[in-house]
Amino acid sequence: MDARWYFDFISPFAYLQWPKVRALAERQAIAWRPLLFAGLLDHLEHKGPAEIPAKRLFTYRHVTWLARQRGVALRFPPAHPFNPLLALRLCVAANSTPTAIGAIFDWIWGQGRAADSLEAIAPLAATLGIADPAQALSDAAVKTTLRQNFDEAVAAQVFGVPTLSLDGQLFWGDDAFDFATAFLADPGLLSQAPFHDLTQLPIGSARR
Repeated sequence: MDARWYFDFISPFAYLQWPKVRALAERQAIAWRPLLFAGLLDHLEHKGPAEIPAKRLFTYRHVTWLARQRGVALRFPPAHPFNPLLALRLCVAANSTPTAIGAIFDWIWGQGRAADSLEAIAPLAATLGIADPAQALSDAAVKTTLRQNFDEAVAAQVFGVPTLSLDGQLFWGDDAFDFATAFLADPGLLSQAPFHDLTQLPIGSARR
């Protein structure tokens, strides 16, 4: 089965889902696809959760509660939302390996460190074997790969992060992980009633 995980380090829900997806990768090959969530929001003309004041506070409280429930270390970075572009480029420069992904998530959400400037991210880059982050993060090939990930996500109709794509079926959000693994266990699941019937449900009203 073709499996791809679309994520952005800006998302605390991606951080919470990461251990589960990493464990899944031990039995199911997964292609890692870091991408700029803000680009998806612009493309879809959506607001992000942190752009709606009440939703922002709820989201922060929710992820804090979830982390406590799961026994996962969570410390917010100095500011949120932040610009994750350098963290995403660092991930690509480190070949988007599970080791790199885990290290960047831990830096931002496990240790609560900034990752939005070269100075802030340089020690992390060094641990990933990147001695000259300024050169690596401005490399044309790195930028191209990140853009390709974004274009691939748009073509696949990805609308949020984290999203686990399984043979083109999208499972969005940390709370959809069990749904995704159920589909993995039974690839015919969405072809059965009532799931398949939902594709034919008419739209009764639409906002202008």
